[in-house]
Amino acid sequence: MKWVQLILGNRSFIWLLLIVNTLGTIYGYYWYRFQLAETPKIFLLFVPDSPTASLFFMFVLIAFLLRKNTPLFEALALLTLFKYGIWAVVMNLLVYAKTGQLEIESMMLIVSHGAMAVQGLLYLPYYRIKWQHAAIAAVWTLHNDVIDYVFSMMPNYSILDQSMDKIGYFTFWLSIVSIGICFYAAKRKTKLSIL
Repeated sequence: MKWVQLILGNRSFIWLLLIVNTLGTIYGYYWYRFQLAETPKIFLLFVPDSPTASLFFMFVLIAFLLRKNTPLFEALALLTLFKYGIWAVVMNLLVYAKTGQLEIESMMLIVSHGAMAVQGLLYLPYYRIKWQHAAIAAVWTLHNDVIDYVFSMMPNYSILDQSMDKIGYFTFWLSIVSIGICFYAAKRKTKLSIL
């Protein structure tokens, strides 16, 4: 495991991750462009879930490059990267299960969002999250669930519209698991530093 820590803590690797996450964030906001054009202004901040998660992680990576920690952004990044990474993988697999087809865009979304979830977890030993940061991130994500499933601002997967109640239920429990991971990170005693 030490070689993994050497890679994760390496500044060149962090620069690479920052570039990849920047490109992914830009593409993510572009992917949401049509939905954002129809979204009431009051909900704009809460609609583009995945690109906002990678944006949080970009702030974390920039802080790491400055040899600093940003515990609130670390909590928001960890929780949302894991939640929306897993969520998008599951939704795209559900589309495949319903249609029997896996488009190139769906494969790209599965790989990229799976990587989002993994990178959030891999950096867990480097975070300096405290319980109050985890609590704020928990409120953010549960509030986001309300915006998505009470006010119908969830991402557009038209083929899954008939299953929205089940997807909302799944999303709630995925949020709870993600919050648990975030509080686990706050409880951890061992903290690593960027090289």
